This record gives sequence, structure tokens and C-alpha cells, in this order.
Amino acid sequence: MPGPGDRGGEKQKPKNAKKTLRRLLAYMLRYGWVFFVLLIFAFASNIGNLLGPDFAGKAINEATAGKGNVNMHMVIRYGLLMLLVYVGSNILSFLVNIGMMYVGRKVARNLRRDVFNKLMELPVDYFDKHLAGDIISRVSYDIDVVCTSLSSDIVQILTSTVTVAGSFFMMCLISLPLVMCMIFTIPASILFTRYMGKKTRPLYRARSRAYGEMNGFAEEMFTGQKTILSYANEDRVCERFSAINKAAAEAYKEADGLGMTMGPTIGMISNTGLSAIGLGGAILYMYNIVGLGQISSFILYSRKFSGPINEISNIINEIFSALAAAERVFALLDEPEEVKDIEGAAELKNAKGHVEVNDVEFGYISGKTILHDLNMKAAPGETVAIVGHTGAGKTTMINLLMRFYDPWSGKICVDGKENRSYTMESLRKSYSMVLQETWVFNGTIFDNIAYGKENATHEEVTKAAKAAHIHNYIMKLPEGYNTVISEDGGNISKGQKQLITIARAMLYDTGMLILDEATSNVDTSTERKVQDAMKKLMKGKTCFIIAHRLSTIRNADNIIVMEHGDVIEQGCHDVLMEKKGAYYRLYRSQFE
Repeated sequence: MPGPGDRGGEKQKPKNAKKTLRRLLAYMLRYGWVFFVLLIFAFASNIGNLLGPDFAGKAINEATAGKGNVNMHMVIRYGLLMLLVYVGSNILSFLVNIGMMYVGRKVARNLRRDVFNKLMELPVDYFDKHLAGDIISRVSYDIDVVCTSLSSDIVQILTSTVTVAGSFFMMCLISLPLVMCMIFTIPASILFTRYMGKKTRPLYRARSRAYGEMNGFAEEMFTGQKTILSYANEDRVCERFSAINKAAAEAYKEADGLGMTMGPTIGMISNTGLSAIGLGGAILYMYNIVGLGQISSFILYSRKFSGPINEISNIINEIFSALAAAERVFALLDEPEEVKDIEGAAELKNAKGHVEVNDVEFGYISGKTILHDLNMKAAPGETVAIVGHTGAGKTTMINLLMRFYDPWSGKICVDGKENRSYTMESLRKSYSMVLQETWVFNGTIFDNIAYGKENATHEEVTKAAKAAHIHNYIMKLPEGYNTVISEDGGNISKGQKQLITIARAMLYDTGMLILDEATSNVDTSTERKVQDAMKKLMKGKTCFIIAHRLSTIRNADNIIVMEHGDVIEQGCHDVLMEKKGAYYRLYRSQFE
């Protein structure tokens, strides 16, 4: 049973946090005018907050002018102005929060679109090396973490910077001696935040990676649920999941546990500064250096100054978590895409099906060769069967024909030209495929059969279904061809799914056909019927058949016997049987 991280144990390299942040901002700037309007609103809101303490200080000075000297008109005026700027500031803050939620959702949509489009452009080996659950985690969980942070944290940081700078400027105007009382809190807060950032960022990367591995393991186990139940392996799987879950929980605890100390520590530094202001203000007041209004305004500004710092320290965990998640998302977006078409690549139209494989050498892992100097020819309309023991390289040969991979050396030619000289799209559209691992999607049976042919008519789909001997079964269903197949075809049998994929291939008329154990999931009686239909489908087409049941390929024009990546025998059934070599032994082993 595959273990966690067998394919998806990707080692994350530390990224540049500033670069990641710039890329996130670039996504936000796609909504430039909205983003800048929100920033203006946020800055206006902060300016209102900065004016409030000044009006409060002036009102206090007017109220403490002495008996008979209190100007109630000015006190009320400053009080109303303070109320007005605070109400206006809160309204603007509300609009900013709503707007940033809108921008965050739009950014999430764009990120998911770009990631999904990227996944469609990645080579097959990326999916071979990464667990599906880990990929899904990046598309869903990581992007959600990033965009939740964008919705609130980015603007809060930018506007808090304005508040801190503005408050410090106002405090300098009020009293430089009082500023000197609390100046030590600034470098202390900055140094502590930088120190904690270096400590927590790697922990958040580890947390995101642990969650990806956990999702990958869970997805893999859910896919193989029937196998787990058939081997009564539930307890073992639960134990392994518990271990992975514990590791993820430990990663979460280490990251957030350390990060949670930032808020209280910064708060303690700020409160120490406030105490110093109170003590220094009292002394300065006794010597008539500052008045009560100045002290009151200064204390209010000091809270405005320290408040954003405390808020930033409290959300710094979310920011580091978002940066770690963003690194995983951008790492996927930075993956090299599938090899593009060469310059001047031609369209392969109406392929005749003349295929040649010349001196091909290939392996999935560098240094481990699977195919060695492979040679093969298929004339137009010819049926080529590829047989051999498991691991002989049969499916690898199909992967090269479809250009899921390119050979290390040698070349594959179609209709006299190397397949790389054709556009990837036109080359792959020249093949129809029926694989042993059937794939159907959540949709109607009609849509599944018509998947490869746009604007297919009901008559065409029905004809293909009849040829594949699935029509009668479909008509017995309550909704007929409009019956919805659940995800991965869970409400139909494997044999029925395979017949649907065969009907799909029959409808998708091409010059070349690939059958990889296409009838492995149907019963013997149905197989005979499908074989008859296959003969009609294969007529006039170049066909490549991978088969383990050798009785199904007796009529092939050429049978290629592979062993450890080498072609050891070629010829028709009768010729190979007369040789009494590897094919003869394989054939006899199935009937004795």
C-alpha cells in the first residue's frame, strides 16, 4: 500500500517573501482602480482617526482653562468634530472591508483559474510525481488561506503604516521630551518582529506541506476504499492516518504556538512605553513643560501609534501562513510546462497512420532506461499488438506514441515526418484511445459518449452506443441517455463504464486507434460482441493493441513481443507460434 508522500513528498525550497508578496499584489492590481479607491478610503479613514486625538486635546485644554474661562462653544465644537471624524472614519473602514472582501474573492477566482489552466499545461510526469490530494490542497486550501489574508491583512498593514507614521509625526509636534520617553519601544518591536519572522516562516512552510501530504494520503485512501475493505485493512489505514494527522497537528502547533507569542510580547513592549509616558508626563507637568491637554493628546496618539503595531503582530501569523501557502501556489505556477510545439510545426490532418519507431531509448527517471533501441513499423490500416509480461514497456510505448513523453534518443515518425514536427494538439487528435483505467465524469451518459466530438447528434451517439453493445442497458435506465453518472461512475459497473469509453472512441473517428486492454472489464459474452464491433471500428485504421489475453489479438497483422524494454519477437500469430519462442510460451501458458 502506498505510503504518505511517496510521490508528493516535495521538498520546499525557501522562497523570497518579498517576491511572493509582490506577485500577490500584482494579482490585486488587476483590479487597479478598485484597489486604489479602497486604499484612498483606508487612508482617509486613518487621517480621521489621527485628527480625533487632536480635537480631544483641544477640547480638554478649553475645559481646563480655569473657572470662568471655559469656552463651552469651543468645547462642544471640538467634541462634535471629533465625533464627526470618528463616524466618517468608521464608515470608510466598513466600505474598505466590504471592498477588500470583493477583491479577495476575485483574486481567489483568478488564482484558481490560472492554477487550473497551468495544470492543463503541465506534462504527465508532474502528476506521476505528485499526489492528487496535494494538488487539490493547493487549488483549494492554500488559495483560500492566501485570499483570506488578502481580504483583510494587506490593507490593514498598509493603512497601519500610515497610522504609525502619522501618529509619530503628531507626537513629535506635541512634545519631543515625551517622545524620548517611549522611543525605545520602536526598535524593540521591530527587532522582535524580525526575529520571530525568521523563526516562524519555516514552520508555516512545514505546516502547509504537512497539510498537503495529509490531503494526499486521504485522497489516495478514499480512492482505494474497496481494496482497503477487501483486505480488512481499516485499522492499519486509520493508524497511518492518525500518525500523519498527528504530524500535521504538531506542525500547526509549532507554527501557531510560536507565532501566538508575538502579540502579547509586542503588547508588553507597548504598555512599557505607555508607563514611561505616564511617568515622564507627570514629571514634565509638574515643571509646567506640558499641559494636561498635551499629555492627553499624546497618550491618545501613543495608543494610535502602538495599536497598529499590536494589530500587525497579531496578524503576522496569518501573513506568514499566507506567504507559505502562496509559495506553494506559485511553485506550481512556476513549474515548467509541457514541451511546446517547435517553430513552424505543421497540423496533422487526415492521418494515414504510417507509424515508424526508430532506435528509441527512454526512461522515466534519469539513469534508468526502460526502452532500449526500440524499433517498430506500422503500415496504414495495419493492426499492431504489443504483448509481454508486466513491466515490459508496453504502456510506455503508448505514452511515447501520444507524446505524453518524448524519447531520450531516436525518433517516432507519423506519415513520414517526426511526430515532434506536428503540433501537439493535432497529433493527439489523430488518435482514439480506450484505456484499461476507464474515466467518466459527472454528467449525463450522452455527454460522456460525446466527449470527444463537439456537436455530436443523438443519432451519432446512439449508433456508437449500439456498436459498443451498451445501448440496451442505457435504454433500461429511467432517464435513458440523460441519466446522470455520479462522480467517477460510482453508480454503474466497471464493465458498463468501459463500454461507455469504447462507444466514445467509436464516435471519435480518427485514423489511428490505441486499445489498452479495452475489454478487460467485460464478461466473455459481451467481449465477443465488442470484438465484432471493434473489427468495424478498426477497419481501415492503424491500430495499436495492448493485450494480456492473447486470444483477442490472434488476427493482428503484427505482434510485437516485449521483454525488459526490448523487442524480442515480431510477426503474425502463426509465424510466432511456429518459432516456439517467447510468444509461444506466453500463449500456451494461458491455455494449459
